[in-house]
Amino acid sequence: MSTNITDISVQPSTELFIKMVVSNWELQNSRVNGLLDKLTDEELATETAPGRNSGVYLLGHLTAVSDGMFTYLGLGERLYPQLDHIFLKNPEDAGLDKPSLAELKEYWTKVNEVLTEKMNAMQPDDWFKPHSAIALDAFEKEPHRNRLNILINRTIHQGYHIGQLVYLVKK
Repeated sequence: MSTNITDISVQPSTELFIKMVVSNWELQNSRVNGLLDKLTDEELATETAPGRNSGVYLLGHLTAVSDGMFTYLGLGERLYPQLDHIFLKNPEDAGLDKPSLAELKEYWTKVNEVLTEKMNAMQPDDWFKPHSAIALDAFEKEPHRNRLNILINRTIHQGYHIGQLVYLVKK
């Protein structure tokens, strides 16, 4: 007798929910990595669409955003805070000196390695604590504005930019 999918009973747990969110963040990272492996330096240097950011800029932007998660999640000091000025506070055409593509790829890899290690060491209750950008009185009124919500938001953000980077792939 075979088991029907509707017959399976799963007891949702905090750990299961956290695993779902973290694994989706890791999936988005692997998609970015796949694109970085597939795209040439020249392709990454081009605009994703006329008048839009280049792949290099988007990589710097994604790295800076992920690096900011150390602070938001209470995981310690950021690795590359200097990227904010270039990739978060200014547009690509601001004429600022940028790290090389090779450096950005190294930064991307390092940020995600260390972030993954530190996130895996978090206890389930840690994920439901306030992130660093919310006042405690506001958190009391809106407890959903927690660390896990930051990770959900950053996962969606990565997906948005993956959608842009895909335009650089030659068919």
